[in-house]
Amino acid sequence: MEKVVWLPMRRKNASRTTLIIISIGFALALRNAIIFIWGGGTRSSAIPVRRGFDLFGATITQNQVLVIVAAVILMLLLHYILSRTMIGKAMRALSDNIDLARISGIDVDRMILWMWVIGLGLAAAGGVLYGLVTAIRPSMGWFLLLPMFAAIILGGIGNPYGTMAGGMIIGLSQELSTAVLPTEYKFAVSFVVMTVVLLIKPEGLFGGTK
Repeated sequence: MEKVVWLPMRRKNASRTTLIIISIGFALALRNAIIFIWGGGTRSSAIPVRRGFDLFGATITQNQVLVIVAAVILMLLLHYILSRTMIGKAMRALSDNIDLARISGIDVDRMILWMWVIGLGLAAAGGVLYGLVTAIRPSMGWFLLLPMFAAIILGGIGNPYGTMAGGMIIGLSQELSTAVLPTEYKFAVSFVVMTVVLLIKPEGLFGGTK
């Protein structure tokens, strides 16, 4: 996809919004391909059921604790890559100004391939962790895509730290809203939070690229 779609689109100076829309289109195509090949049934991991423990009135399972710990470790690892390695610094330079990065001698296409590797690795880890706490089904991607899109906009497009913070804000607002609202409204809550923040600060909580 990088060679056939993304690289030609970048050479045409496609905007980030255009690339996001193309990504959503690819997601829909891949999801339907998965359903066509493997079916649309729900699947789950064969994980032994263990009794949870109470934490401030909420029942927490060992798998949920594992997911939280793993997510924190992955975020710290991403922070280390972005702030302490040459690849990470080059990625930040691309995010800030791709033309200036190219003029400075950075191999833009190579760095973007590294972005794919890191991004897909994080997506794969997220899918595995998500499978520890819920069943897996092809249609779940759509319900995850909308809150993720909201988190990116909320934190500031192109800002990885803003996206992390936006994801936590969206996720917590969705889950805490179920204490007073039916669960089917939690996705609407995330977009209400995003809309309110953007009305106050249109560039997102942490601004643009970093």
